[in-house]
Amino acid sequence: MKQQPKKRIALTGALAAGLMMLPGFVGGTPALAQKAERDSLTYGELFQKIDRGEVKRVELDESEQIARVYLKGQQPDAQPLQVKLLEQNSELISTLKANREVQFEEVSSANSRAAVGLLINLMWILPLIALMLLFLRRSTNASSQAMNFGKSKARFQMEAKTGITFGDVAGIEEAKEELQEVVTFLKQPEKFTAVGARIPKGVLLVGPPGTGKTLLAKAIAGEAGVPFFSISGSEFVEMFVGVGASRVRDLFKKAKENAPCLIFIDEIDAVGRQRGAGIGGGNDEREQTLNQLLTEMDGFEGNTGIIIIAATNRPDVLDTALLRPGRFDRQVIVDAPDRKGRLEILKVHARNKRIDPAVSLEVVARRTPGFTGADLANLLNEAAILTARRRKEAITQIEIDDAIDRLTIGFTLNPLLDSKKKRLIAYHEVGHALLATLLPQADPLNKVTIIPRSGGIGGFSQQILNEEMIDSGLYTRAWLKDNITMTLGGKAAETEVFGEAEVTGGASNDLKMVTNLARKMVTMYGMSELGLVALETQNNDVFLGRDWVSRNEYSEEMATKIDRQVRELAVECYQEARRIIRENRSLVDRLVDLLVEQETIEGEKFRQIVSEYTQLPEKQQLAVSNQG
Repeated sequence: MKQQPKKRIALTGALAAGLMMLPGFVGGTPALAQKAERDSLTYGELFQKIDRGEVKRVELDESEQIARVYLKGQQPDAQPLQVKLLEQNSELISTLKANREVQFEEVSSANSRAAVGLLINLMWILPLIALMLLFLRRSTNASSQAMNFGKSKARFQMEAKTGITFGDVAGIEEAKEELQEVVTFLKQPEKFTAVGARIPKGVLLVGPPGTGKTLLAKAIAGEAGVPFFSISGSEFVEMFVGVGASRVRDLFKKAKENAPCLIFIDEIDAVGRQRGAGIGGGNDEREQTLNQLLTEMDGFEGNTGIIIIAATNRPDVLDTALLRPGRFDRQVIVDAPDRKGRLEILKVHARNKRIDPAVSLEVVARRTPGFTGADLANLLNEAAILTARRRKEAITQIEIDDAIDRLTIGFTLNPLLDSKKKRLIAYHEVGHALLATLLPQADPLNKVTIIPRSGGIGGFSQQILNEEMIDSGLYTRAWLKDNITMTLGGKAAETEVFGEAEVTGGASNDLKMVTNLARKMVTMYGMSELGLVALETQNNDVFLGRDWVSRNEYSEEMATKIDRQVRELAVECYQEARRIIRENRSLVDRLVDLLVEQETIEGEKFRQIVSEYTQLPEKQQLAVSNQG
């Protein structure tokens, strides 16, 4: 880095030397120009022409030692003849003055040459001055940046005007209640100090991406009305050692000067990872930054009136010293919303959109389990885009349903032509849909379609998921087995209709899901002959500074038994799926013909057709009534 000024000086000198040579090239008379000179006269020929009366006008230029002669009868635009003068031209001057017919004039080109020379000098001096000013300005900026390199990059607002309040945050009521205490403490601290309570110094917002952690921080800033600092964890860390720690010190220095205030650190896992964690050692600069952050939050000197709010979706990688009481005393879980929360979020995002009155946001909330606040906002935005593309005046239920399918499965491709491939896909999807309808513990069918989607999806069978069971994680053995059987329904239908030789590889993703569910039943849930033992854990995170390789707490003999139990469970469910398809073969054929013709069958209509052939389970009948 020290060689750069020398290079700049050398470059400037070479450029200046080149420009100084420019006047010589421009002012000099090229040899080719001398060859292009006009015809000339000798000194004696000039006297002869004067005596014969052929000369009209003569201009003497003693600075150039040239006489320019204009002859009578010469064209107006013709160049004058040039005569080389002597050192003393008194005889010529006397002759010209005595001859009344010749116009005589003495001129000098010295002034014009001086003006041209000045102009040429300015042509290279001015760019040189501009170049020097440019380098001077850059060096000044570089020095100022060097002086501010260790300054905090936090955005500061004396009174945060985010435009967002707690009224704009929906679906996470528990988190809102905990954070409202922070706002109350900043506005009315005596309410807590009167009973000896101490507000937490730090609040850590934990949750999956898109659940509203940053939105909550904006709402706190908008409600509190106190100075607000916001920064990302990645802005602390630089490639130069000590810069991050310096920025932390500068941030807390500014915060102390404006206390009481709020500091929001987004994505704190970028700077707060476990010290010494990771393969190949830790980053010294990041660790120094973390140490400085720990000291500022709860070190020898207290930070009275400073409340730190941080957000992360990776709490498992944070350093334990950062999470202890006194630093981040409270962890607020911001999880994906339930059905009621999704409904409130949809109402918030529907305020600025033109939605048809027939649209039921309750139905939309029921159809979107697992969606976060960001997903729901994106859903309504996609529906609005589809509405504008179809030139409708308001968003209808059709656009919302298409937007859900687009986000969860993929965008629609051109339908397949009536061919063997189309009927094979129809049998596969009807196999899934029929088992989802006939199995007593399976989730009810929402719709089945053979319209292809992006990502190589030829069709799909969609269920209305049991949200309560999925959210709680309390899966019953009957529900798991029926889901495995339903997942194998596509392959079972192909086998029963086309035979073993014509079975395709379209069930590859189904087999992965089956293996995953069956293995969890055996190794985690204790739902096999191996007994009530947990043989595996669900934590598959790598590169967190913990174990290099996941270890299995069982022998090779037990591993063989696990594989056998998983296979037996999958085969048992597969045989059950084939039996149901075989016993309802005529129903399968009718459903396939209808699906090939219409390409999409809604769940309600599908169950109505199935009920004409067989008795639906009570759970499916209840789902029909609830959906209506």
